[in-house]
Amino acid sequence: MLAALIFDLDGTLADTEETHRQAFNAAFIEFGLWWDWSAPLYGRLLAVSGGKERLRHYIGTLGLPAAECARLLQTVPALHETKTRIYTELIYRGQRPFRPGVQALLRAAKTGGLKLAIASTTTSANVSALLQANLGAASDIGFDVIACGDQVKEKKPAPDIYRLVLASLRLAPEACIAFEDSLNGLRAAKAAGLVSVVTPSRWTAEQEFAAADLVLPTLEGLDLPRLDRLLGEAHAAA
Repeated sequence: MLAALIFDLDGTLADTEETHRQAFNAAFIEFGLWWDWSAPLYGRLLAVSGGKERLRHYIGTLGLPAAECARLLQTVPALHETKTRIYTELIYRGQRPFRPGVQALLRAAKTGGLKLAIASTTTSANVSALLQANLGAASDIGFDVIACGDQVKEKKPAPDIYRLVLASLRLAPEACIAFEDSLNGLRAAKAAGLVSVVTPSRWTAEQEFAAADLVLPTLEGLDLPRLDRLLGEAHAAA
Protein backbone atom coordinates (compact mmCIF):
# COMPACT_ATOMS: atom_id res chain seq x y z
CA MET A 1 0.00 0.00 0.00
CA LEU A 2 1.22 3.48 -0.87
CA ALA A 3 2.60 5.21 2.24
CA ALA A 4 4.73 8.13 1.04
CA LEU A 5 5.50 10.45 -1.87
CA ILE A 6 9.12 11.56 -2.29
CA PHE A 7 9.82 14.65 -4.40
CA ASP A 8 12.90 16.04 -6.05
CA LEU A 9 12.95 19.84 -5.72
CA ASP A 10 14.52 21.74 -8.64
CA GLY A 11 12.57 21.18 -11.82
CA THR A 12 10.05 18.87 -10.15
CA LEU A 13 8.27 20.94 -7.51
CA ALA A 14 9.09 24.16 -9.35
CA ASP A 15 10.96 25.14 -12.51
CA THR A 16 13.77 26.81 -10.58
CA GLU A 17 16.69 26.20 -12.90
CA GLU A 18 16.43 29.58 -14.63
CA THR A 19 16.60 31.27 -11.23
CA HIS A 20 19.67 29.19 -10.37
CA ARG A 21 21.28 30.25 -13.65
CA GLN A 22 20.60 33.91 -12.99
CA ALA A 23 21.97 33.58 -9.44
CA PHE A 24 25.17 31.94 -10.67
CA ASN A 25 25.74 34.74 -13.19
CA ALA A 26 25.08 37.42 -10.56
CA ALA A 27 27.56 35.73 -8.22
CA PHE A 28 30.17 35.68 -10.98
CA ILE A 29 29.80 39.44 -11.33
CA GLU A 30 30.25 39.94 -7.57
CA PHE A 31 33.47 37.92 -7.73
CA GLY A 32 34.79 39.87 -10.71
CA LEU A 33 34.70 36.86 -13.01
CA TRP A 34 34.14 37.05 -16.77
CA TRP A 35 31.97 33.95 -16.88
CA ASP A 36 28.46 34.09 -18.31
CA TRP A 37 26.41 30.89 -18.25
CA SER A 38 24.01 31.09 -21.17
CA ALA A 39 20.85 28.96 -21.16
CA PRO A 40 22.32 26.39 -23.60
CA LEU A 41 25.55 26.14 -21.59
CA TYR A 42 23.66 25.82 -18.31
CA GLY A 43 21.49 23.12 -19.83
CA ARG A 44 24.65 21.10 -20.53
CA LEU A 45 26.07 21.80 -17.08
CA LEU A 46 22.94 20.35 -15.47
CA ALA A 47 24.34 16.91 -16.33
CA VAL A 48 26.53 17.52 -13.26
CA SER A 49 24.49 17.25 -10.05
CA GLY A 50 25.14 19.84 -7.34
CA GLY A 51 26.07 23.50 -7.58
CA LYS A 52 29.59 23.25 -6.16
CA GLU A 53 30.26 20.19 -8.29
CA ARG A 54 28.99 22.10 -11.33
CA LEU A 55 31.36 24.98 -10.61
CA ARG A 56 34.36 22.68 -10.20
CA HIS A 57 33.50 20.89 -13.44
CA TYR A 58 33.20 24.18 -15.33
CA ILE A 59 36.53 25.45 -14.02
CA GLY A 60 38.11 22.24 -15.24
CA THR A 61 36.85 22.92 -18.78
CA LEU A 62 38.45 26.36 -19.09
CA GLY A 63 41.95 25.16 -19.96
CA LEU A 64 43.58 27.47 -17.42
CA PRO A 65 47.12 27.18 -16.05
CA ALA A 66 47.33 24.86 -13.06
CA ALA A 67 47.97 27.66 -10.55
CA GLU A 68 44.97 29.71 -11.73
CA CYS A 69 42.76 26.62 -11.80
CA ALA A 70 43.77 25.81 -8.22
CA ARG A 71 43.07 29.40 -7.13
CA LEU A 72 39.59 29.35 -8.65
CA LEU A 73 38.79 25.97 -7.14
CA GLN A 74 39.56 27.42 -3.71
CA THR A 75 36.92 30.13 -4.28
CA VAL A 76 34.15 27.60 -5.03
CA PRO A 77 32.69 27.39 -1.49
CA ALA A 78 32.46 31.19 -1.14
CA LEU A 79 31.22 31.59 -4.71
CA HIS A 80 28.51 29.00 -4.16
CA GLU A 81 27.52 30.61 -0.85
CA THR A 82 27.07 33.94 -2.64
CA LYS A 83 25.05 32.27 -5.37
CA THR A 84 22.81 30.64 -2.73
CA ARG A 85 22.20 34.03 -1.05
CA ILE A 86 21.19 35.59 -4.36
CA TYR A 87 19.01 32.62 -5.29
CA THR A 88 17.10 32.62 -2.00
CA GLU A 89 16.51 36.37 -2.30
CA LEU A 90 14.98 35.83 -5.75
CA ILE A 91 12.84 32.91 -4.56
CA TYR A 92 11.52 34.80 -1.53
CA ARG A 93 10.23 37.41 -3.97
CA GLY A 94 7.93 34.70 -5.34
CA GLN A 95 9.56 34.33 -8.74
CA ARG A 96 9.13 30.55 -8.95
CA PRO A 97 5.67 29.15 -8.12
CA PHE A 98 5.10 25.41 -7.91
CA ARG A 99 4.50 23.62 -11.21
CA PRO A 100 0.86 22.83 -12.14
CA GLY A 101 -0.71 20.14 -9.97
CA VAL A 102 2.02 20.06 -7.32
CA GLN A 103 0.20 21.80 -4.48
CA ALA A 104 -3.04 19.89 -5.11
CA LEU A 105 -1.19 16.56 -4.98
CA LEU A 106 0.64 17.55 -1.80
CA ARG A 107 -2.62 18.47 -0.14
CA ALA A 108 -4.34 15.27 -1.31
CA ALA A 109 -1.44 13.22 0.07
CA LYS A 110 -1.68 14.89 3.47
CA THR A 111 -5.45 14.50 3.55
CA GLY A 112 -5.03 10.84 2.60
CA GLY A 113 -2.61 10.19 5.45
CA LEU A 114 0.50 9.77 3.33
CA LYS A 115 3.94 10.95 4.35
CA LEU A 116 5.74 13.56 2.24
CA ALA A 117 9.49 13.86 1.71
CA ILE A 118 12.02 15.79 -0.34
CA ALA A 119 15.14 14.19 -1.83
CA SER A 120 17.20 16.97 -3.39
CA THR A 121 20.81 17.64 -4.34
CA THR A 122 20.42 21.33 -3.52
CA THR A 123 21.22 23.04 -0.21
CA SER A 124 18.84 23.26 2.74
CA ALA A 125 18.66 27.05 2.34
CA ASN A 126 17.32 26.66 -1.20
CA VAL A 127 14.74 24.11 -0.05
CA SER A 128 13.54 26.36 2.77
CA ALA A 129 13.24 29.38 0.49
CA LEU A 130 11.12 27.56 -2.11
CA LEU A 131 8.83 25.94 0.44
CA GLN A 132 8.34 29.17 2.38
CA ALA A 133 7.60 31.10 -0.81
CA ASN A 134 4.99 28.58 -1.95
CA LEU A 135 3.63 27.04 1.25
CA GLY A 136 4.01 29.81 3.79
CA ALA A 137 0.24 30.16 4.13
CA ALA A 138 -0.53 26.45 3.64
CA SER A 139 -0.06 25.26 7.21
CA ASP A 140 -1.83 21.98 6.46
CA ILE A 141 0.98 20.89 4.12
CA GLY A 142 4.25 19.86 5.69
CA PHE A 143 7.08 17.52 4.77
CA ASP A 144 7.95 14.70 7.15
CA VAL A 145 11.53 14.39 5.86
CA ILE A 146 13.71 16.84 3.94
CA ALA A 147 17.05 15.46 2.74
CA CYS A 148 19.58 17.66 0.94
CA GLY A 149 22.71 17.04 -1.07
CA ASP A 150 25.13 18.03 1.70
CA GLN A 151 23.83 15.18 3.87
CA VAL A 152 25.11 12.37 1.65
CA LYS A 153 28.46 11.28 0.23
CA GLU A 154 27.37 10.86 -3.39
CA LYS A 155 24.78 12.96 -5.21
CA LYS A 156 22.37 11.81 -7.91
CA PRO A 157 22.54 9.62 -9.98
CA ALA A 158 23.82 7.74 -6.92
CA PRO A 159 20.89 6.50 -4.79
CA ASP A 160 22.31 7.85 -1.49
CA ILE A 161 19.77 10.65 -1.04
CA TYR A 162 16.82 8.32 -1.58
CA ARG A 163 18.22 5.72 0.77
CA LEU A 164 18.60 8.42 3.41
CA VAL A 165 14.97 9.48 2.93
CA LEU A 166 13.69 5.90 3.13
CA ALA A 167 15.68 5.27 6.31
CA SER A 168 14.37 8.50 7.84
CA LEU A 169 10.78 7.62 6.90
CA ARG A 170 11.33 4.04 8.14
CA LEU A 171 9.63 2.77 5.01
CA ALA A 172 10.54 0.20 2.38
CA PRO A 173 10.89 1.46 -1.20
CA GLU A 174 7.91 -0.74 -2.17
CA ALA A 175 5.65 1.63 -0.19
CA CYS A 176 6.82 4.86 -1.83
CA ILE A 177 6.76 6.70 -5.15
CA ALA A 178 9.48 9.12 -6.28
CA PHE A 179 8.86 12.20 -8.43
CA GLU A 180 11.65 13.49 -10.64
CA ASP A 181 12.28 15.65 -13.70
CA SER A 182 15.77 14.54 -14.80
CA LEU A 183 17.60 11.43 -15.93
CA ASN A 184 20.07 11.69 -13.04
CA GLY A 185 17.17 11.84 -10.61
CA LEU A 186 15.38 8.93 -12.24
CA ARG A 187 18.52 6.82 -12.09
CA ALA A 188 18.94 7.62 -8.40
CA ALA A 189 15.33 6.73 -7.60
CA LYS A 190 15.45 3.49 -9.58
CA ALA A 191 18.76 2.48 -7.97
CA ALA A 192 17.01 2.85 -4.60
CA GLY A 193 14.21 0.53 -5.77
CA LEU A 194 11.51 3.18 -6.14
CA VAL A 195 8.59 3.37 -8.52
CA SER A 196 9.14 6.68 -10.30
CA VAL A 197 7.02 9.36 -11.95
CA VAL A 198 8.85 11.84 -14.19
CA THR A 199 7.57 15.28 -15.19
CA PRO A 200 10.26 16.68 -17.51
CA SER A 201 11.04 20.38 -17.34
CA ARG A 202 12.13 22.51 -20.28
CA TRP A 203 15.71 21.76 -19.25
CA THR A 204 15.28 17.99 -19.33
CA ALA A 205 12.65 17.43 -22.02
CA GLU A 206 15.18 15.87 -24.42
CA GLN A 207 16.44 13.30 -21.92
CA GLU A 208 15.54 9.61 -22.12
CA PHE A 209 13.02 8.41 -19.53
CA ALA A 210 12.24 4.90 -20.74
CA ALA A 211 13.01 3.51 -17.26
CA ALA A 212 10.29 5.64 -15.62
CA ASP A 213 7.05 3.98 -14.52
CA LEU A 214 5.06 7.02 -15.64
CA VAL A 215 5.99 10.14 -17.62
CA LEU A 216 3.64 13.15 -17.54
CA PRO A 217 3.96 16.76 -18.74
CA THR A 218 2.84 17.97 -15.29
CA LEU A 219 1.26 16.56 -12.13
CA GLU A 220 -2.01 18.34 -12.86
CA GLY A 221 -4.94 15.92 -12.48
CA LEU A 222 -2.83 13.14 -10.97
CA ASP A 223 -4.67 11.62 -8.00
CA LEU A 224 -3.93 9.08 -5.28
CA PRO A 225 -6.03 6.22 -6.74
CA ARG A 226 -3.96 6.36 -9.94
CA LEU A 227 -0.75 6.34 -7.92
CA ASP A 228 -1.99 3.37 -5.89
CA ARG A 229 -2.66 1.48 -9.11
CA LEU A 230 0.71 2.46 -10.54
CA LEU A 231 2.50 1.16 -7.44
CA GLY A 232 0.60 -2.11 -7.49
CA GLU A 233 1.07 -2.71 -11.20
CA ALA A 234 4.79 -1.92 -11.06
CA HIS A 235 5.45 -4.35 -8.23
CA ALA A 236 3.21 -7.02 -9.74
CA ALA A 237 5.23 -6.86 -12.95
CA ALA A 238 8.58 -6.97 -11.14
